[in-house]
Amino acid sequence: MPILAIDTATLVSSVALATVDNVLAEITLQTKKTHSELLMPHIAKLLDMAQVAKADLKGVAVSIGPGSFTGLRIGLSTAKTLAYALQIPVVGVPTLAAMAYGCPVPGVILAPMLDAQKGNVYQALFEWHQGELKEIQPAIVTEVTAALESLSQQERPVVVMGESAVMYRDKIEQIGKNLILAAPHVVIQRASSVAGLGYKLIKQGVRHDVMGLEPLYIRRSEAEVLWECRHGVGK
Repeated sequence: MPILAIDTATLVSSVALATVDNVLAEITLQTKKTHSELLMPHIAKLLDMAQVAKADLKGVAVSIGPGSFTGLRIGLSTAKTLAYALQIPVVGVPTLAAMAYGCPVPGVILAPMLDAQKGNVYQALFEWHQGELKEIQPAIVTEVTAALESLSQQERPVVVMGESAVMYRDKIEQIGKNLILAAPHVVIQRASSVAGLGYKLIKQGVRHDVMGLEPLYIRRSEAEVLWECRHGVGK
């Protein structure tokens, strides 16, 4: 029962094919090319390499954010189109949760952080308890220095991951204390993690409506804010 997983929440473009207990293939690339250039060719190549036909897919799991507004829209529209055309289920997987799911380390706090621009980050906190991933803090937008200082006050080790962990590596190292930068293979998003958590959601009976599934933005886009300012909305 292979499913296709897609993650385009940041500059990382990642697609994977997985069964319930095995990752068949994965392509993860971090370049300056846009997702509109890479995503469909990567999906076609992935299917070809794994020798899986589109008709054999049993579902699509897609990272729904938070993250890049444009990247999320591209990934989600692709996932919904495939699900609709192939008449298979689609499940939206929160990006930060998928990142934490890919790092099954008990006894620590997992702190995925993605860039929210202007010195801010999207952040959520997770932990593993008895083999299950638990959310400690839901996704918020917060200033990066304040976020790291708060994490440094935790009594347990905190594994910081995500593009912002890489961007602010120096701050993390300067603060030190209990903060640990995740290893390179888990510091960024991986579609295989989206597949793993997606399978778990599907097993729990989660199915999302192809027409109604929307990105999890957390905040409004800069374009929306600028439009409201120029048109005096809210004044």
